[in-house]
Amino acid sequence: MQLNVNGTTHNVDVDEDTPLLWVIREELGLSGTKYGCGIAQCGACTVLVDGVATRSCVTPASVVAGQEIKTIETVEETDIGKRVVEAWVENQVPQCGYCQSGQVLAATALLTETPQPTDEDIEYAMTNLCRCGTYNKIRAAVRSASEA
Repeated sequence: MQLNVNGTTHNVDVDEDTPLLWVIREELGLSGTKYGCGIAQCGACTVLVDGVATRSCVTPASVVAGQEIKTIETVEETDIGKRVVEAWVENQVPQCGYCQSGQVLAATALLTETPQPTDEDIEYAMTNLCRCGTYNKIRAAVRSASEA
């Protein structure tokens, strides 16, 4: 099957039901997308599929064939992604950092859809789990990126 990941078309020989996460990590060698829970609850595996935050651990690769898939490796290629990463650094969001690729992509999707989100918008969109509890810093970084 063909997958468009980070602007490049890749021919991958995997079962149709192989989770996108494993194609990204094992077949394409992109390690920024993380495995957290395997049941779409934590969000460490978040990628953008046609701009929508998508949990790649439960998304069969065949479902996203032909769609544009973006991972953390290319998030800074857009102005919004670049602003989000800068806000993450300015607000010193990461502690352990494990969830951060998914958090950054979820924030990028939010700000692409809603450039000036309310606190309620942020609460609704930023559902990824952070074991270190940096939720206040995450919220502040999203606000900061929306104001840039």
